[in-house]
Amino acid sequence: MPQASRYRDGMAAALPLAVAVVPFGMSFGVLARSAGMGRLAPVVMSATTFAGSAQFAAASILAAGGGLAAATVAAVLLNVRYGPIGLSVAGVLRGAPLARFVQAQLVVDESWAVANRGGRFDRKLLLGAGAVLYASWLLGTVAGVLAGDLLGDPERLGLDAAFPALFLALLVPQLRGRGERPAEPGPVPPGAARLAAWLRSHTALAAAVLGAAVALCLVPFSPPGLPIIAASVACLAGAGSAAAAVGATGGAPGREERR
Repeated sequence: MPQASRYRDGMAAALPLAVAVVPFGMSFGVLARSAGMGRLAPVVMSATTFAGSAQFAAASILAAGGGLAAATVAAVLLNVRYGPIGLSVAGVLRGAPLARFVQAQLVVDESWAVANRGGRFDRKLLLGAGAVLYASWLLGTVAGVLAGDLLGDPERLGLDAAFPALFLALLVPQLRGRGERPAEPGPVPPGAARLAAWLRSHTALAAAVLGAAVALCLVPFSPPGLPIIAASVACLAGAGSAAAAVGATGGAPGREERR
């Protein structure tokens, strides 16, 4: 198959996603304007960061009166997942360091999922999908920044709920079809085996619930930004503890379905 065709396949696969990316980009542009970021900074942030959850978190913290340090730390913690994602596709990125850097900018959750072929990654699908998503996010941000004055107060339109809605949308697929897996055979006591099986099947759920609980407890009295930072740390700690518990009980960690 011609190389150009593979790029087009990636772009075509990302088009349905782009329909949702543009409105989210507009929401970010409006929220960023209301947070006092001006017109240029949100566009530059979208062009260089290209990470919706981190950008929404930073804009939300700034809009609530939080400091730049809290916004930056929250954004970094929310993007920790791109460490393993980047390592998984590093082998298919080609060219000089600068070329690889540019290609890596197009690696996001959705393009990674489009390019995933049973644990192997198609570079052309990855870049084709990433290019469409990047352009859609940037276009949406520009539209939101320019239309901010026309749309008025983001809270009146419900755009302040875009950030939590985004994370609910990411969480729901993780909860579907996660039935409990059978216990591993061996000398492990039944109770420990059941616990290991549950943790393997529900790590994302357990970490999400822990993070949500921490955030809910901190919101009433903590400064803006701290609940997001604490919740992110709690999620990472929860996932790590669950993985350690599985190892301690002798269960082999199950292979997560990649989306």
